[in-house]
Amino acid sequence: MSQYVPTFSVVSGAQIQRVLRGQEKSMTEIVEAAYRVHGAGDTVNPPSYFLRFPDRPTARIIALPASIGGDTGVDGIKWISSFPENVPSGLPRASAVLILNDPRTGYPFACMEGSIISATRTAASAALAADWFTRERGRPARVGFVGTGLIARYIHTYLAATCWSFDEVGVYDLSHEHAAGFRDHLARSGESGRVTVHDDVESLIRDSDLLVFATVAATPHVTDPGWFSHNPIVLHVSLRDLSPEIILASTTIVDDVDHCLKAGTSPHLAEQLVGNRDFVHGTLYDVMSGRVKPPADRPLVFSPFGLGVLDLAVGAHVYAELRRSGELHVVEDFFHELRRYG
Repeated sequence: MSQYVPTFSVVSGAQIQRVLRGQEKSMTEIVEAAYRVHGAGDTVNPPSYFLRFPDRPTARIIALPASIGGDTGVDGIKWISSFPENVPSGLPRASAVLILNDPRTGYPFACMEGSIISATRTAASAALAADWFTRERGRPARVGFVGTGLIARYIHTYLAATCWSFDEVGVYDLSHEHAAGFRDHLARSGESGRVTVHDDVESLIRDSDLLVFATVAATPHVTDPGWFSHNPIVLHVSLRDLSPEIILASTTIVDDVDHCLKAGTSPHLAEQLVGNRDFVHGTLYDVMSGRVKPPADRPLVFSPFGLGVLDLAVGAHVYAELRRSGELHVVEDFFHELRRYG
């Protein structure tokens, strides 16, 4: 039998963007399939690991190891940094790499730029959740974005590409410059709804029936449950914006209970406040499978911690497309010692 010779490829962000451009519907389907594989128990998704720095308290690097079965069949890890101090200089807050491992041998076979994959799976997850949560409620015509960075841009793109349209689009950011930049991006993207930049977060919340929180907030800054009395759907992507009181007054849906209720997220703070997890109504998979039907008479907050298996599903798709097209950049002789005894 001939010896299996593992190869190693490096996949750039430019390559990833070319593969994923215009593929929002298919990426959302891939993310939905990954949620179903996870819900069926055919994944390994251990807790994320946080590397924090005493001298840089706002910064962190997170490791997300994972393994997904089903049709994907790949192991790997995402290594993603969040350095908010990058933003004032114009550099994106997040950077990442994704490593894919062969489940037969354990050998890594690709190192991929990870921030585009991460943003893609986050936006696809948000659009998927919004779709499932509105199948009985009806789709909201007023959307509001709190935080106007790359993730907000991706989520708007994914909503638009999955057949959402809005009469009104609200925008709020602590930086008026960033809010104005997002408004201009919406105009260039062809957004037909009337775009309003809000001076305060309360007015945006009250004027929106679908809310997207995509900030870098480390602790809750929205604390009044009364602002949500009109029962909006809240895509709480940044996880730490809402006070425990708002979480407890809402229908709470997460992507994975054990993952989400940790690391000082708003649901974690709610658990610490009441001493139990009874306020969590279920997961997105529970909604997709019909086990949970969210009521329409209270706010619905979706808090996705972000599962490494989603990154693997998107990354494996990109790798397969590049391999099929012959565009992989293989690093020759990356693995030098391939015989056990030399």
